[in-house]
Amino acid sequence: MRKTTRRAWLIAGALFAGLTAFGTGPANAQEKVLRIGMTAADIPRTLGQPDQGFEGNRFTGIPMFDALVNWDLASADKPSVIIPGLATEWRVDETDRTKWRFTLRQGVKFHDGSPFNAAAVVWNVQKVLDQGAPHYDASQVGVTVSRMPTLRSARAISEYEVELTTSEPDSFLPINLTNLFIVSPAHWQAKLAAVPASVTDPRQRANQAWAAFAAEPSGTGPFRGVRFVPRERFEMVANREYWDPARRPKIDRVVLLPIPEANTRTAALLGNQVDWIEAPAPDAVQQITSRGFKLYQNEQPHVWPWQFSFAEGSPWLDRRVRHAANLCVNRAELKTLLSGLMVEAHGTVEQGHPWWGNPSFNIRYDLAEAQRLMREAGHSAQRPLRVKVLTSASGSGQMQPLTMNEFLQEALRACHFDVQLEVGEWNAVFTNWREGAKHANARGANATNVTFATMDPFFAMVRFVATAAQPPVSNNWGFFSNAEFDQLIATARTTFDSAGRDAALARLHARIVEEAPFLWVAHDVGPRAISPRVAGVVQPRSWFIDIATMSMN
Repeated sequence: MRKTTRRAWLIAGALFAGLTAFGTGPANAQEKVLRIGMTAADIPRTLGQPDQGFEGNRFTGIPMFDALVNWDLASADKPSVIIPGLATEWRVDETDRTKWRFTLRQGVKFHDGSPFNAAAVVWNVQKVLDQGAPHYDASQVGVTVSRMPTLRSARAISEYEVELTTSEPDSFLPINLTNLFIVSPAHWQAKLAAVPASVTDPRQRANQAWAAFAAEPSGTGPFRGVRFVPRERFEMVANREYWDPARRPKIDRVVLLPIPEANTRTAALLGNQVDWIEAPAPDAVQQITSRGFKLYQNEQPHVWPWQFSFAEGSPWLDRRVRHAANLCVNRAELKTLLSGLMVEAHGTVEQGHPWWGNPSFNIRYDLAEAQRLMREAGHSAQRPLRVKVLTSASGSGQMQPLTMNEFLQEALRACHFDVQLEVGEWNAVFTNWREGAKHANARGANATNVTFATMDPFFAMVRFVATAAQPPVSNNWGFFSNAEFDQLIATARTTFDSAGRDAALARLHARIVEEAPFLWVAHDVGPRAISPRVAGVVQPRSWFIDIATMSMN
């Protein structure tokens, strides 16, 4: 193993001191405590709609909250699919396909003891869509509405039935709703009532109520939050009355710790300060496994790319340049550098996937062809093409961003690219993903390196190439626009039988690969190193994982 830098060990030492001070050393014999070292630099938000990318959904979303529709995370052998959550069934209105009926699960209670019902669903939709609602929270909108852009309203039909309305027929809606976590209206109302009477502005009162809610969240999930220290730790304890007996936790307490630097995370694991780390340092894998820790990995629907700008003046407007970049990267060599912890990418999805579509552009390593395309586009060693890429030093799904981007920087030099890396804080980079390439927070970059999940059609493709998804609506960061693509999207969205929808999505994927609005590099395998004391770990073919079904020896 390459020596861990002195700085990393010093940081780790400071971390260990902090952990000991906060009591996350060996717990008392009666309490089973799971300590997790995240890649995030801060605790993902706990008020119901997490930030920090999907690492937030994984660690402060799914454990504490449910959505109407949940992901099935029980299998390591097949792709995750959606299953009933707080809704037991749903159907689209055949006479008006902008309306959906959801039948709700009965007998569910929030952590504060208040009942879950249709009124709670309407309230939760209003919190991100209805600016006139007293509990509307603009801070939750970006990470929610951009992930379900067609949802417009909710209406209670009865105590346990709700109608959701979309702006257009949208067969993707049930999948998108996995991102709308349901929180307790009664608990929020109690926090609002506790705001001092001296605060008279309604919006300020609502903001203070949400801040108090975040410190003591209330959802319906298998864990409930009990201790929040910004940038240091978040603790959850088991909800013994969770509605699904199969997911009632066997672990008493979960402690989340933000440790963004890979070597520091690794040192924390080896020093027995945590039981689980995300994305261990690749050159430490052999030492980690030799010490008895288990390394879990599984190919995931998650892509590590550069996303190109199509704004005026962008160096990526020439398709030959975009193709050349995709042909210039030796992904097999990068995989070796990462100790095998990746899968080579040939598109957003891979051959054999229902959405593959057999594109005519074959992404591969072909240095000669890449150089030919660049010469044809007017570039050479004497006249390189200057590009600027916005990336982060860590973050959810970013794998090893500095190592990987420096590899690309050097690889692309051989094809007459002069790559400048602009490194920002992860959450700022992620926020700019919705602000777009034209925003000042892009720092002049003409490509951005934000990884993304591909388990549903909107997340995988639509939000990046639909004209209607351009900033600030969703994640079409580069302002890509193509009428043919918009029509392919409309066809897929309005096709409600799965086979027909898959065929339409396959045509869309093929055209995306051919036009290459991305440099596709890798699919993540979600490597996490976990103590052998942790049992029942299922590493699903998903970006998420279920802590609730695990136990500790």
